[in-house]
Amino acid sequence: MAITPAKLPTNAEEVVDVKNFKERVVPLYEQGVGDIELETDLDLARSVIPAASAAPRDFSFIAPEIPQFIAENCVGCMDCVTECPDTAILAKVAPQGDLDPKLEGMEQADRRNLETEWAKTRKYWTVNEKRKKEPGYFGIFIDPSKCKGCAECVQACDDQALKMIKKTDTNMPLITKKFDHFKEMAPTPEEFINEKILADMMLRENTLQYVGGAGSCAGCGEATVLRMFIAATAFVHGPENLGLIAATGCNTVYTSTYPYNPYMLPWSNSLFENAPTYAMGVRAKWDQQGWQDKKLWVIGGDGAMLDIGFQALSRMLMTGMNIKVIVLDTQVYSNTGGQASTSTFMGQDTKMSVHGKEIAGKTERRKELAQIVMAHPDVFMAQTTAAHCNHFYKAILRANEFDGPAVINAFTTCQPEHGVADHLAGERARVAVDSRAFPLMIYDPEKGERIRDRLDLKGNPLPEKDWYVNPKTKEKVDFVSFARGEGRFSKHFDKEGVPSSELLAGNEDRRQNWRMLQELAGIEPEAPAEEETT
Repeated sequence: MAITPAKLPTNAEEVVDVKNFKERVVPLYEQGVGDIELETDLDLARSVIPAASAAPRDFSFIAPEIPQFIAENCVGCMDCVTECPDTAILAKVAPQGDLDPKLEGMEQADRRNLETEWAKTRKYWTVNEKRKKEPGYFGIFIDPSKCKGCAECVQACDDQALKMIKKTDTNMPLITKKFDHFKEMAPTPEEFINEKILADMMLRENTLQYVGGAGSCAGCGEATVLRMFIAATAFVHGPENLGLIAATGCNTVYTSTYPYNPYMLPWSNSLFENAPTYAMGVRAKWDQQGWQDKKLWVIGGDGAMLDIGFQALSRMLMTGMNIKVIVLDTQVYSNTGGQASTSTFMGQDTKMSVHGKEIAGKTERRKELAQIVMAHPDVFMAQTTAAHCNHFYKAILRANEFDGPAVINAFTTCQPEHGVADHLAGERARVAVDSRAFPLMIYDPEKGERIRDRLDLKGNPLPEKDWYVNPKTKEKVDFVSFARGEGRFSKHFDKEGVPSSELLAGNEDRRQNWRMLQELAGIEPEAPAEEETT
């Protein structure tokens, strides 16, 4: 249908008819008939999707299993809440004086159902009792409408406080009741949130600005990174002081498939290779308006930032503008079916670098974004993963504090392209770090004049060695070890598990990259280069 040009909106209410969108558009898409029954309107023509429109989206039918909380094993570490890519598992602390009367006033069946979700942990109960303060119950609750059954939360929990169970017609209504109870409870009181324990950030409700309902794959490594950097920024600076610019890619597909938007923040999607350029215009306008304290983050994959879009990123860094960038490094163009990028590892089997009879996958060495960003003057750089929670949060907090450009390069598992199971995003990120495939680092220009003063490799195991040796198994953890756990390298191993010469070349590439980082950080290796794994 024809659209008559409208005047530019003069206030937020005129940007989009939110009531119409939520009551007319979203329900029809929930029924699966929105694209058939709805006519084109002005909001669609503007490509506007209201904040948090993905909140009512229901994924409860796509997985046969769902996590179950085992309260007696919980220590309140928040790892499950932190690592969930879909905001489908949430936590709350309830003071004893608030929860006990509420439970006592319930019917016996409801009380028995809900009591199992509240734990008396040392962190929130025992310590407070000893200090003569009111203790708090710690609860973990599953949102059945957002959970995709990836089991990443179970994998992240070292205390066996979660397990996967089969969905049944009997237990699903009870799980829904539990989550309704969670929503009815008051927010976690501030006295139970310890700002020194970074994982506690997601106990504060205003940090949860990524509400779930995104169309990402089950267990998506990217979505966890998005949730965590947004939570950390909102925790310190408030959600009203955060805006997002996204480069076209997987992240924009699963966060803006009409009519679903999981963000509660100002957000705009730009072209694939020019998001940093777009952000420069936004930053300039914000500064003109006196909004210097608002945080502006650019989101993009490795293709958008260190491959085809690198020139835009480099130009942005050279301006010195106060813009932050988070790179979702999957080592492939995930959005186009796993094409190779300059971030792809040697030997990796991808589209455009297929492992065949003559050529065994990617032959080029991986481009290292960290070293390139470090060559730009006065730019903060961190390389991290969502599985290394404290390192990740410290990098985000420092990036926000840094007065100038900052880049965070995060390892993000892409389950279908890496060839790994849905629950292994965190596990693969940890192995990537242990094997020197993706070393942790923080480069802070304000730490001194020399690179060795600015570059911190803390968090990497045995930093003075070429390779980490697992103390339990006594096995060397190198790039070959990392490759054994990923389908993208499976063709490099014969029936006996012996790696190919091409994979050994990739192993040497990772060792040389680590040696360079050691030198830059002023770390003297304890021993000469070791012989390669055979």
